[in-house]
Amino acid sequence: MSGTATDPDPGTTADKLSTPGARTRPGRLLARAAGGAAGLTVVAALLGLVRDQAIARLFGASHASDAFLIAWTVPEMAATLLIEDGMALLLVPAFSLALTRRAEGGHVQDPVRTLVADTLPRLSAALACAGGLLVWGAPWAVGVLAPGLDDPRLAVDCTRLTAVTVLTFGITGYFSAALRAHGRFLAPAGVYIAYNIGIIGMTLALHSVWGVRAAAAGVAVGSLLMVLTLLPTFVRLMPGRSGRRTVRRGGSALLGATVLAPVVLFVVSRQSQVFVERFLASSLPDGAISHLNYAQKVAQLPMVLSMMICTVTFPVVARALAAGDREGARRRVERDLALAGTVVLLGTAAVLGCAPRIVEVLFQRGAFDAADTAATAGVMRVYALGLLGHTLVGALCRPYFSAGRPTWYPLGAMGAGLLVTTAAGLLLTAPYGVEGIAAANAVGISTAALLMLLGLGTRAVAVRPGTVALSLARPVAAAGVAAAAGRLATDLVPGPVTGLAAGCLVVPLTFLLTGLVLRAPEAVHLLALIRQRFPHGR
Repeated sequence: MSGTATDPDPGTTADKLSTPGARTRPGRLLARAAGGAAGLTVVAALLGLVRDQAIARLFGASHASDAFLIAWTVPEMAATLLIEDGMALLLVPAFSLALTRRAEGGHVQDPVRTLVADTLPRLSAALACAGGLLVWGAPWAVGVLAPGLDDPRLAVDCTRLTAVTVLTFGITGYFSAALRAHGRFLAPAGVYIAYNIGIIGMTLALHSVWGVRAAAAGVAVGSLLMVLTLLPTFVRLMPGRSGRRTVRRGGSALLGATVLAPVVLFVVSRQSQVFVERFLASSLPDGAISHLNYAQKVAQLPMVLSMMICTVTFPVVARALAAGDREGARRRVERDLALAGTVVLLGTAAVLGCAPRIVEVLFQRGAFDAADTAATAGVMRVYALGLLGHTLVGALCRPYFSAGRPTWYPLGAMGAGLLVTTAAGLLLTAPYGVEGIAAANAVGISTAALLMLLGLGTRAVAVRPGTVALSLARPVAAAGVAAAAGRLATDLVPGPVTGLAAGCLVVPLTFLLTGLVLRAPEAVHLLALIRQRFPHGR
């Protein structure tokens, strides 16, 4: 965030990490940045649960909720492409290089301001045109996404309302990447708080008049609030105008077509996992898409928290590569993979052990009945088996694109995973329903993660796949033990709330104790990270 009265120019986290005389250790700075961003992410996740609870209570698992979720495919794709992955993978290295050139000095124009002037106006115009095209082609888009719908009109209306996110998410992603490159992580982590407030407010206020269209309108309003959340900090970080005219050179070399294409196609192929799932689920009875969505939203919470580690350190890796420090980048990436994997495996254990109680406590009310709880919990447990794969894909794509050079290998790996997902989904959907779709997702994303890990050392950062695999083996074993203990605890303790509380207590204790018994260094690192974020006696 911006400086305070007592610290007029705090600098960036990355700057402080690279300063030999910095009084605060790099690990402490990263822990604080990750902890602060994770705190806001937890708040946003809780609001996301409130949002999903409101939609579940008002519309259950029905044709209306399915129509909204089909339309929600647009902001889900836009968020992945324009906020979290695509825009960040392109712009964090670009802004990191511009900041490095600024620090070197000797430039007629400020490199950061030149980058913004060259890219932001054209990006905004292109996204506005794409959003308008989606409004016009909404019937075709719904027909492609969910051809099995009996009546697509409601889904078309909702899609047209959510189409505005193509522009607003693009601007949000641009601002977020710029702020993260500058070491500002709190404001980008807070955008989903604003987003969920918009959806919840519109849904509760207008559902009696507009039905599920109120939730789609809330998506549009929430996306505008995201832009407004970041705008003040972004404006403050941009350097003032100089007296000389900016010389345009056709945009940043880091954002040329040869770099842009593999990043965009990789993100699209990754998000296509959702397209395949909803395409297959549209042929199942009403509510199948909703069961899959509720299961995914809850199961993915551990992954969101684990990815905050890589989000905070991504600019550090990019700056290290820009400075030629490949050994430092390797050590950072290997440790990030181990820590992110450990965090998500702890969450996986909680989901596997407590899924029925989680769904019952969060959603079983109103139109969402016990049958919906049983179906959603079953899907959630199967989907959780792929959480480590999802986390590794999200973590591994960052070093691939950190150097700003064109690389097509991640797209090939993700394409192979998508083929596995599609083939497995076609085989498993008929006999196993939504659980078969979830299993196909887990197998496909795990395939992509393995291929990306094996290829990273020769194409980007020289990580050692064997070292990474060994660092994750013991947390995997700890997660299995913790999941079994959590399931036993939730079964033995009566009542949904008390049973869930027991499981939430038993799972992390069992996970950490088992990790310590197995001498997993990642469990120790996780405890050290918590102590760095919350030091005692200070």
